[in-house]
Amino acid sequence: MSEQSHTPNEIDAHFAQQKKRRRLWLIGGAVAAVVVAAAIVIPIVVQNSGPEAGGDGDLIPLTIADTAQSDFQDAIIEVGRENGLDLTFVNFDDPYLPNTALVEGEVDGNSFQHVAWLSQFNKENGSDITPVFSTVISAWGLFSDDLDSADSIPDGAKVAVPDDPANFSRSLFILQTAGVIEVDEDAGVFPTEEDITSNPRGIELVRIAHESVQTSYSDPAISAVVIATDDFDPALEITSDDALVLEDSSATTSSPYVIVVATTADRADDPAWALLEKTYRDTRVVQALEEEKRGEATIVELPVDDLRAALAELVAQ
Repeated sequence: MSEQSHTPNEIDAHFAQQKKRRRLWLIGGAVAAVVVAAAIVIPIVVQNSGPEAGGDGDLIPLTIADTAQSDFQDAIIEVGRENGLDLTFVNFDDPYLPNTALVEGEVDGNSFQHVAWLSQFNKENGSDITPVFSTVISAWGLFSDDLDSADSIPDGAKVAVPDDPANFSRSLFILQTAGVIEVDEDAGVFPTEEDITSNPRGIELVRIAHESVQTSYSDPAISAVVIATDDFDPALEITSDDALVLEDSSATTSSPYVIVVATTADRADDPAWALLEKTYRDTRVVQALEEEKRGEATIVELPVDDLRAALAELVAQ
């Protein structure tokens, strides 16, 4: 481990709810064509064989905002040095803050959010954060501590879902796949509770901060939760196989949820991002990601122009 991550003082910022929605088809079938399961070592990843730069003075400093310190970050830092980068990760407890830190110039980029989340931040804050490359898509699903199928969810049951607009909408689609509710097909990528057209069992959606949904899994008052599998405490040993219903990460409809490394538009052409992408594609970093995510994420390599076009179309809603 060549560097340590650290956490700054939090910045006050709030994420406003998206107000307008209409139908969108993103990226076409590109995701299904380029996705490779993260549980398999990626053979096309560039392996770095050059010597480490002669000293810190030869390295390009780059500060990346994220939401949790991890061994995965340590691997990125270590391999990044071989690629000429002096990387520092700044980790926030609040997932709303990495974008604010980027806009205010406290970091050079961030690596925590999917395109749908970023589109809402840009729309509500008038910011110009843009993707520079894709990383992974996490496996999301409907989970229950005591039920064995979505059909077993009782009338009037409470289901915990993330309260941020992008992931709340994602949860509605998963519940629709589970046959629990129906969503207006004209609601687009960001349906709200008002777009639920059928809820025959009278399910109550309990909106909780994204980072806290996992804590509701064992709450006897909550029948089920919608969450990313890799958000669970590893000690629980919960996998995608335990999901009542699992999102199809390779489907076109899942493409808004591809996680990206992002920066401000004026930094988008900085050569350092190509070095960072090379670092993320290194087999050692991919293996660290597999261990960190317990195989519950999928490596995604999409052209940056597709990512930016998708972002622009989402913001235009």
